[in-house]
Amino acid sequence: MYLACRDPRTPWYAKAFAGGVVAYAISPIDLIPDFIPVLGYLDDLIIVPLGIALAVKMIPEAVLVDCRIRAQAASERPTNRTAAAIIVVIWIAAAALLIWVAYQAFS
Repeated sequence: MYLACRDPRTPWYAKAFAGGVVAYAISPIDLIPDFIPVLGYLDDLIIVPLGIALAVKMIPEAVLVDCRIRAQAASERPTNRTAAAIIVVIWIAAAALLIWVAYQAFS
């Protein structure tokens, strides 16, 4: 959807609708609040997928095909395992520091 919305061949109304669906999905304000049992999450499970499906139908098929090819090519790029390992080490160090500070504070 991201690639299709950035494509100049996508009509403005499809871009606007897809943006609205994304905004609704990440917005803390829902049609039915999440604290209402079952119905609160049910609207997210119905409205967001239906919005995505409608947005995909609004986007021309040629754009979707091109975007799917570009997305597939992007997912096949090599990953940097060294960077991932560094980030994991930083998180472990931060957690260890937090535990040490909590231990010092409570003992």
